[in-house]
Amino acid sequence: MSIGSPDSTVGIEDHPASAEPERAKGVAHGKSPTRIAMDRLRKDKVAIVCASIVLFFVLVAIFAPVLAGLEGGNIADFNPKLIDEFGFPTIGITPDHWFGVEPRTGRDNFARWVFGARPSLQVAFTATVFGTVVGVVMGLMAGFLGGWVDRVISWVIDFVLSLPYLLFAIALVPIVESWRGGSLNLSPEQQSSTRFLVLIFVLSFFGWAGLARIIRGEVLSLREREFVLAAKAIGVSTPRILFRELLPNLVAPIVISASLALPAYVTAEAGLSFLGVGLIEPTPSWGQTIATATNWFQADPVYLWLPVGAITILVLSLALLGDSIRDAFDPKTRR
Repeated sequence: MSIGSPDSTVGIEDHPASAEPERAKGVAHGKSPTRIAMDRLRKDKVAIVCASIVLFFVLVAIFAPVLAGLEGGNIADFNPKLIDEFGFPTIGITPDHWFGVEPRTGRDNFARWVFGARPSLQVAFTATVFGTVVGVVMGLMAGFLGGWVDRVISWVIDFVLSLPYLLFAIALVPIVESWRGGSLNLSPEQQSSTRFLVLIFVLSFFGWAGLARIIRGEVLSLREREFVLAAKAIGVSTPRILFRELLPNLVAPIVISASLALPAYVTAEAGLSFLGVGLIEPTPSWGQTIATATNWFQADPVYLWLPVGAITILVLSLALLGDSIRDAFDPKTRR
């Protein structure tokens, strides 16, 4: 006992000191994957810069009327006195027109630029939300329920992915307009709102299938895990298992998919507007401006480079931010 007591005393005294690093280490390892990913994102300078740029464009879109009011411009005001008889602007960048005026109409470029950010971001964010929600729900049901449900949903996914996206978008616009009475009987505002809704539907319709396939594959591996089997054994309902047990484990692929879909949708909106099946007047759009500005490039290159530069910077920032988010949620990556 006399020999054992000192040893036992030393062991008791040494235990707290040796356990302290273990406890600290346990706290670090006890963070959730989402918390670890957010910590890594905060340390990523590229992600911070890109997120700041995206936030800048979002604020421009939200406060477009305020910004246009500061300059004193209006998106609908025609200024024929500021263009010559051939339609070319007679002024450049001035205190009254920060980006100059539009050829042929004399409308203020800055006002149309800030308002042009709205439809691009509205279409992109709305399509991303709808596509993500539908894709997650369909992927969860296909992967967890299996059987005929999985076969039907998988067939629908393959069918959607096989459709020609561009031809579908081009054909759907006149079909919807004809249902509403024909393009000749619709006002420009009605035509523009119809195309806005068609754009959101097309991008959402083609955007959910890829995510659903990813979620289905993840759920197929997760449904055999112990926590899911235990939930089934105690009689937990299927919706609760899907949205309370499985969904939290799918945050990484969902966030990654959404972050990579945003730049694709911004580009798609601009491209479709450029092709003439996107937004039209009186709704200002960067893609619509690019389509018009190509005819005036040699005489007024700034008119073209304003929307091109905005789309390039926004899409590049969204793409790099998506890559950073993907790397942050990837446990194999160390940045």
